[in-house]
Amino acid sequence: MKIIETDRLLLRNWRESDRDLFREINRDPKVMEFFPMRRSHAEADAMMDRIRQLITQTGLCFYAVELKETGEPMGFCGLSDAMLPDLLPEGTVEIGWRLATRFWGNGYITEAARALLAHAFDQLHLAQVVSFAVHTNRRSIAVMQRIGMAHQPNGDFDHPRVPDSHPHLKRHVLYRMTAAEWRQMQA
Repeated sequence: MKIIETDRLLLRNWRESDRDLFREINRDPKVMEFFPMRRSHAEADAMMDRIRQLITQTGLCFYAVELKETGEPMGFCGLSDAMLPDLLPEGTVEIGWRLATRFWGNGYITEAARALLAHAFDQLHLAQVVSFAVHTNRRSIAVMQRIGMAHQPNGDFDHPRVPDSHPHLKRHVLYRMTAAEWRQMQA
């Protein structure tokens, strides 16, 4: 199921043949540097199955990012419910990503995220999209800035699902883009 196509990428639902890549990105210490855990094969499989189901049911979640030239899956980028009801209004949609390290540095996530913002505002008619990351995650913050999102310092927060055993991962920065800001950027 194709969601979005860009010059170099295809964003789509996950296939059974993507399972090894999904396992890889969920256990790689570099990819998961800003997460308090690595997922086992079984945990990654269960997560991929949940994501596939959500995409099928709602059209929203973290889509597989495929390199069109080779047909190879590289990671994910998607729009999903932020699921932080005590911090963000109900129904807030976040944009997020994760990419296998061998694909870093080629602008793939920036390309995918820009296409997803266009989809969010032009097709889904969302009022805003947010993104958040650990305050020291310079790579993700750089993507947020490249796609035109603005830091919301008053919205920075300690992530409630990060355990106290990982205090260095608790503080998150919040970035946002509104539909009006998107339209102004496109003008």
